[in-house]
Amino acid sequence: MQEIQIGRMILGPVGTNSYYVYRDGQKDTKDSSQERTPVVLIDPPDAGERIYDALRERGFFIERILLTHAHFDHIGGIAGILSRSDDKIPVAAPEAEKSLCEDPELNCSLSMGGHGVTVRPDIWLHDGETVEAAGVTLQVIATPGHTVGSCCFYIGEAGVLISGDTLFAGSVGRADLPTGSMSTLVRSIKEKLFDLPDETLVLPGHGEETTIGDEKRYNPFIQ
Repeated sequence: MQEIQIGRMILGPVGTNSYYVYRDGQKDTKDSSQERTPVVLIDPPDAGERIYDALRERGFFIERILLTHAHFDHIGGIAGILSRSDDKIPVAAPEAEKSLCEDPELNCSLSMGGHGVTVRPDIWLHDGETVEAAGVTLQVIATPGHTVGSCCFYIGEAGVLISGDTLFAGSVGRADLPTGSMSTLVRSIKEKLFDLPDETLVLPGHGEETTIGDEKRYNPFIQ
């Protein structure tokens, strides 16, 4: 079986990590005339046209967009991607993020992004379910705290957690924005994420990678 690969783009006003996940060697099953590799794109923060063009130049096409949460710096690129693509690209987000998806004040796009941004997901996600796209299986782990509906995506086959703004290397997401709660955030990390194997690679929404084991031992916010 071909290996799962994960690429990263750092974009937007606050340096957000956007990840694209694909299976090496997987090809488009809808159009056999094109040698395109499908990807799952997670949290496109900005410059959607640039994201779309960069992936296309590398032989990729976006099969699905997943959101860990709906802050402006994780959804700002969606409109540009959808406008660029001839294909219908489904957008999936945690259902508990519905209010942030719809309200520019709650998703901070008015106060921090400079202009109002909203998104209308095609699919609502729930804790514990799995997403199958681009030949990859991702498990949804609800981790409220940074926002009321924040989630992480766990790729068990690869031993990788895409943690959004829940867990960072040596830190955690801020909880002073609308619908945030620090006590809920810490509880989500301890009760949900720290049940994963210590060797799990954590790919956060900002900053560099870490592991579950390192965060258990050294993260001062969780002690």
